[in-house]
Parts: sequence; structure tokens; C-alpha cells
Amino acid sequence: MHNPLPASQRPKPGAKPITDSGEASEERLGNEQIRELLRVYGLRTSLIRLKVIDALHSADREGRSIGVRGVHAQLEQLDIPLSFLSVREVLKRLCAEGVIALGSDKCYSLNPQARAVLELR
Repeated sequence: MHNPLPASQRPKPGAKPITDSGEASEERLGNEQIRELLRVYGLRTSLIRLKVIDALHSADREGRSIGVRGVHAQLEQLDIPLSFLSVREVLKRLCAEGVIALGSDKCYSLNPQARAVLELR
């Protein structure tokens, strides 16, 4: 039988099947939207960018902006082992590319155009 998936996407022998819980499919949808956002801005996709943008988007949906420490703390709560310096550098790069803005209160928020890309359904 021919497997239409490329070898890199095929499950490893003995691996547990992936179940499609609502939360997992929601996360994939969010990741796809973040991937599209990065593509629109001409940026490569990386795990740290996905997680940082997701943290900013979560804060934005709650009507708040957060600083470097807030983003780092949120990622730590999710057991995502990223250094404070790495988070700060990603935020600086996203700011330089126009994806996010740094407010006078030293907090970051999504730019309206970036927010619009993430909210497309």
C-alpha cells in the first residue's frame, strides 16, 4: 500500500495515534494563523516566534499588553524552556519588523494589521 505522506510526516512505527481533541485542533489553527502572519511579514517560522506571538495574542484578546517579563513568565508557566534573553531578542525583532509595537509603558502589543491576520477565520 502506498503512503501519500512524505517520510518526514509519517508516524514512527509504534507511535501512539494522534487524536484530534478540540484543544489540539484549536492550537494547530492558531499556529497556522501565526505561520501566515510570519509569512506576510517575510519572517521565518520558529518555535520561539510561534510561542511569543501566541502569548501576545492571548494578552491582546484579554485587552492587555505585556512586557518582556510577562511574556517570559507566561511561557515558563507553559513549561516552554526559553531564556529571558531569547524572548527579549524575539520581541525586539518582531518590533523592528512591524509585527508588534512597544508602548511607552515598555509593554508590547500586536499591531492592528497583525491582529487582523490572526483574527481571520
